[in-house]
Amino acid sequence: MPFSAVRAIAFDLDGTLIDSVPALAQAAGAALVDLGRPACSEEAARGWIGNGAEMLMRRALSGNVEPDPTLEPELLDHALERFHFHYGAHLDKGSPLYPGVEQTLAKLKARGYRLALITNKPARYLPELMATCGLADHFELMLGGDSLVRRKPDPMPLEHVLDHFGLGAHQMVMVGDSRNDIEAARAAGCASIGLSYGYNYGQPIAALDPTQTLDHFEHLLALLPAR
Repeated sequence: MPFSAVRAIAFDLDGTLIDSVPALAQAAGAALVDLGRPACSEEAARGWIGNGAEMLMRRALSGNVEPDPTLEPELLDHALERFHFHYGAHLDKGSPLYPGVEQTLAKLKARGYRLALITNKPARYLPELMATCGLADHFELMLGGDSLVRRKPDPMPLEHVLDHFGLGAHQMVMVGDSRNDIEAARAAGCASIGLSYGYNYGQPIAALDPTQTLDHFEHLLALLPAR
C-alpha cells in the first residue's frame, strides 16, 4: 500500500477544499474596475488562481496566465490594495465547500491522522474563512502563503509541517489540485494525491504524475484507512 506509512495529511485549500473562484474572481474584477479597467470573467480567473494574491493580480492586470514583466510596481501595489479590500469584505460569500469535504475531514481525523492546511492564500484570511466554512477545528496547523519565507511549490511549508509533527517525509501525503502541490510534495519527498476537479491552469492533474489521482474528495477514505 503506497500510503501505509502515512500519519499526517496536508491539504491545499483553493480548488481542493473550497471552490474559491467566485469570491476571488469578484474581488479581482472589482479591483480592475477600481483602476478603470474592464472586470475579468470568472472563467478567466479560474486559470489564474493558485500562486497567491500577488500573482493573481499580476495575471489579472496582464489578462494572461503569463504576467507582463513590465508591470509598474505602483500599479500592482494599487491593484493588490483594492483586491484585498474587496476580498476581505466578502469572505463569507462565494467559497462553497466541495462535496464531501467536511465529512471526509472529520472521518480522517477520527481515524487518527494529523491534518494540516498548506495554502498560498495570505494567512490573514485563514481564521475567518476557515471558521465560516466550518473547517477550523479539523486542522492542527494552518500555513498561508506568507507564513514562511517561501511558499509552494517550494518544499519549505511541507518541511515545516513535518518538523512540527515530528514525522519523516514518508509519513505525510500532500493532497491538492495543482502543480504547486504535486511539485512541493515531490521536492519534500512526500507522496501526493492529485484531485482532478480543481484549478490546475487547464492542465490535467494526472499529467503531473502524482502518487494517486482522484476525481472525488471522499475517495480519500478508501486510500487512507483507520490507523
